Amino acid sequence: MILALALITAGCKKKVAPLSERIAKAWTAESVKHNTTTVYTRGGSTNTVPGYSAFRLTLTAASNAVTYTEFDGTSFTGVWELDGESKLILKNLTPQPTGSGGTLEFSIVSVDDAKLVIKRLTASKKTGDSINEYTLSNP
Repeated sequence: MILALALITAGCKKKVAPLSERIAKAWTAESVKHNTTTVYTRGGSTNTVPGYSAFRLTLTAASNAVTYTEFDGTSFTGVWELDGESKLILKNLTPQPTGSGGTLEFSIVSVDDAKLVIKRLTASKKTGDSINEYTLSNP
């Protein structure tokens, strides 16, 4: 009886989709840090960079197309790829984000079905050479 129950339970485990499928969504900023300082929280009244309400990261599964919209409303298009399970790369971005050569790389801090936390691997010229961490949600 216990063995049968164990086999049934083992057979019912939920299959986890590949990371590339789980992150292929339209993401918006829930909170943003410049270095260690929180500059934006969705719905916050003391945001020092309120423009993050317009931030979008849209990752398309079929074509690996990306649209990346920064806090100032500037949008970039290109393609995205994963390097293992820990790095998201946006490349061939047009126009090229300042000082990027057309490529932005992020470490993937955490991911679940409704939340993605990524941290930029290089400093952002637009935000005063800060390393930015984005907590993104998919409503």
